[in-house]
Amino acid sequence: MLKNYSTRRQFLNYGKLSMLFLLNSCSNSLKKRSISFQSSFYPQSLKDTLPASWQQENINFSKLELDKNKEKINNSDFILINDGWINSLNFESFQNINNLFPNDKLNKRSKDFLNSFKEYQSNKLFPIGIVPYAVIIKNNKDLIHDATKSWDFLLAEKLKRKIIFPKSPRVTISISKKINSKNSLSKLKDQAMLFDDQNSINWLINSQASIAIMPYSQCIKYLKVDSRLSIVFPNKGVPLIWNFLLSKSKINNQILIDWIKSFENRNTVDELANQGWYLPFNNEYSQNKYNNSIKYNNFGPSTICWENSWSFPPINNKEKFNLENFWNKSLIP
Repeated sequence: MLKNYSTRRQFLNYGKLSMLFLLNSCSNSLKKRSISFQSSFYPQSLKDTLPASWQQENINFSKLELDKNKEKINNSDFILINDGWINSLNFESFQNINNLFPNDKLNKRSKDFLNSFKEYQSNKLFPIGIVPYAVIIKNNKDLIHDATKSWDFLLAEKLKRKIIFPKSPRVTISISKKINSKNSLSKLKDQAMLFDDQNSINWLINSQASIAIMPYSQCIKYLKVDSRLSIVFPNKGVPLIWNFLLSKSKINNQILIDWIKSFENRNTVDELANQGWYLPFNNEYSQNKYNNSIKYNNFGPSTICWENSWSFPPINNKEKFNLENFWNKSLIP
């Protein structure tokens, strides 16, 4: 009798454990995956590709010290981030992701750029898009020819105090190195009206500024409606912004894989390129977008511009210090 009672009790305990396991499994399967990114950096055509089951969280990476942004990152399954903010992340909290995709998924440019990172970082960074910087010219169509050839046109006397540069010193320094003039960085600073990332197109449209240097994806919609604006990509190349996907979740990677596969759709490739977003995948149709084509009466980067364009590999503290020192010294007459 005691034996039978013990058996029934064990059976009930097993039943309880099975029920808890089932409920936990259901809870995990029903929980929405979440993805965090700075919404203003991404074209609508990319946001439209995100699975409907994913919860989208907008985050400002320039304010990571705020608890609200930290909480979003900590609670998100996936993160989209550009290379300028990579050093602000704790890589230990992310999973290896590149092993989810075939070795030939990424194009050569992507693989070369990933190799500039440390291995524990590169294994967790999956390139998902490249955005070239563009030169936007207002009411100065006579500058287009010279601007197409090189960056030297930025030193024109009539552009003094009329250029809006990116806020990043590293970007401006890299452009100065492409200019064939002594003390080019100091001269560029003399040309600057201001340094701004978030509102550069608004400043250009609503002020006396003549030039803005900014990400292609953030200005293309204005080019379609404002006839005063022209766009140029110098043949000497432009700075490139890389965007990466990172994952914290091991659950249902198939959804993630299917999302990346959705970029092979030709309509998606077209829509992204038309909004200034280029895919870094080893796909013939995607790679064709790196050739010069005319859309909405604007030119994308030429083939020679892409060949001469440059990326920003990670830098250590010493390199960062030297860069800041170089920037500050250029202020001295």
